[in-house]
Amino acid sequence: MSFSITLQPSGRAFEVQRDEPILAAAIRQGVGLPYGCRDGACGSCKSRLLVGRVIHGAHQAKALSPAEEAAGLILTCCATPQTDCVVEARSVPGAGEFAVLKMPTRVISIERPAPDVALLRLQLPANQRFQYHAGQYVEFILAGGARRSYSMANAPGRIGSPPAIELHIRHMPGGLFTDAVFGRLQAKDILRLEGPFGSFFLRESAKPMVLLASGTGLAPIKALVEQLQDSGSTRPVQLYWGCRSQTDLYLHDWAERTAAETPWLQYIPVLSEPQPDLPWAGRTGLVHQAVMADWPDLSGHQVYACGAPVMVAAAQRDFSARSGLPPEEFLADAFTSEANKHGA
Repeated sequence: MSFSITLQPSGRAFEVQRDEPILAAAIRQGVGLPYGCRDGACGSCKSRLLVGRVIHGAHQAKALSPAEEAAGLILTCCATPQTDCVVEARSVPGAGEFAVLKMPTRVISIERPAPDVALLRLQLPANQRFQYHAGQYVEFILAGGARRSYSMANAPGRIGSPPAIELHIRHMPGGLFTDAVFGRLQAKDILRLEGPFGSFFLRESAKPMVLLASGTGLAPIKALVEQLQDSGSTRPVQLYWGCRSQTDLYLHDWAERTAAETPWLQYIPVLSEPQPDLPWAGRTGLVHQAVMADWPDLSGHQVYACGAPVMVAAAQRDFSARSGLPPEEFLADAFTSEANKHGA
């Protein structure tokens, strides 16, 4: 048994199998819908149910509150239809352009630019042509079927030969995957992954851009910068990177060097808790507030934000309410840890 889902305003329709989430069916059939965690935690897939009935699986109240659900909002990642439905949802052009592949990958190198950050370079199989948009992510398939998601930090044009992707991984003590990365993983080890996933990638526009990152949310932002360079873009770009302290700016040299070499790129690091024993003459405070201090009127901008869910949510709320950013010009990917997903 299946149900029909019709998207508005695009009019696109597709079938969903019984007990299948709407988003899973859309991805399977190459239908572009916005999404992030696919786990009911980030709210990126939030849409409005116009006609029909769905049942939600487990999800976080911060992603969809009871009041929002009562008002007709749904999370397509964990909503299974009980009838034919009409859903108001932003279509994402090209989201289904590249095939989702499962593949083995070999660890080329592990670098530690900060005590709790690892940069992994992973070699891709030569017999599978893995393609992705800058900003998208892959999922590691772990023992027992558990999965962990990480964004590519290099643009598609920079995977090199042999092809390899770069990932930035922060250590979460007690984490099923990150404890292994920081404790046991070695060069030449084999991991299994699947991808690409995600609707966080560059949209066609002539507007100036704000790239907003916190912590290892820099990874997909770095890929976006490289993509803009490779495409010959001249759009003005301000890159704001928020971290707690100087030590957390693990690619500060890369950001400074890239901005110095790129006429249209400006780099603004912002620290919330600078270390008093280390020199710091830069900006302090919350990174999204630094953006608003510099750009009180964002009505003519496009914003790409990636990092901690609390930062992404604050930026989305305040940029729209206080700085006039059109809601459709805020593109985001919230990095949600397993602890976040389970309310820890």
